Amino acid sequence: MPASLSRRHFLGATGVALAAGAATPFRVRAAAAPAIILRPPSRPMAVGSRNAERAIQRAMQLVAGGTDTLDAAVEGVKIQELDPNDTSVGYGGLPNEEGVVQLDASCMHGPTRRAGAVGALEGIKTPSEVAKLVLKYTNHIMLVGAGAKRFALSYGFTEEDLLTPESRTRWLRWRANRGHEDDWLDVADDDPILPRPTGTINLNLINAQGEISSVTSTSGLAWKLPGRVGDSAIVGAGQYTDNEIGAAGSTGRGESNIMVSGGFLTVQHMRRGLKPTDAALETLRLAVAMSADRLLRPDGRPTFDLTFYAVNKKGEAGAASLYPAHYATFDGNDAAVKDTAYLFQRG
Repeated sequence: MPASLSRRHFLGATGVALAAGAATPFRVRAAAAPAIILRPPSRPMAVGSRNAERAIQRAMQLVAGGTDTLDAAVEGVKIQELDPNDTSVGYGGLPNEEGVVQLDASCMHGPTRRAGAVGALEGIKTPSEVAKLVLKYTNHIMLVGAGAKRFALSYGFTEEDLLTPESRTRWLRWRANRGHEDDWLDVADDDPILPRPTGTINLNLINAQGEISSVTSTSGLAWKLPGRVGDSAIVGAGQYTDNEIGAAGSTGRGESNIMVSGGFLTVQHMRRGLKPTDAALETLRLAVAMSADRLLRPDGRPTFDLTFYAVNKKGEAGAASLYPAHYATFDGNDAAVKDTAYLFQRG
């Protein structure tokens, strides 16, 4: 400090300089506060196929106790997979043309944006549970056939015969009547062959925190060619979840659903603002438009059926089918079986 500048003068000069500096040269801009998006609380809701009535009630009970939505959905679906009286899924499902039960399933967990699936799985009663393990423990999405079974066995699943006496009887009757040029004798006219069945279980679920999951499981088209994998194992077709929008799944003719990626498309329609039922109807219209001529009657109506079930982020649920059908819902208080919206009348 120069001798001519006293301490008092130095401090005074410094104060003036600081005051001037504070007024002009450096301006520090405060960082903008991050945007906070406030969403209204979601309404808990489960929606699914007609045969999912018990499954969705069980799933909602578990969710009310704090269980994760995917864990709850799989536990619900397992009720039907283990029921030998439901010949459309799991144990007791109707077999392929060689009399072997092959199962498909897929699932998605909205909060983590992960998916898992299995196709043509033999000998394991609960394919939805195996699909969840694919989601949870692998970097893959789908395992099929013998590889899927080895994977399940490595996690402690037991290989079992899935063909029940009833399903075996129905398969034998189909085999006896499938053609006049084979070596099987036709059954009597008073023992008619049953219509070729299709069936699946789908469950879509949202909890109060807005966490969404979906599961679809099936034994597939009865008497199918061995190795056929339907829409239930295809993420984006048999089911799809976007945790910001909602979830959708399907039952019915799998090939027609795969052609339009119906689960994904229904969720995208909801993204555009359509309600669940309207979104499902839009997807069905495209499924009909994309159908080959051999799948349509002369009047343009499809020879097959297809149903979509959907729930959005608000907890609004709905379903639509090609022909009149039913679906199940449960909001934690009231369980209901409702009529679907539809495009065509039967007959």
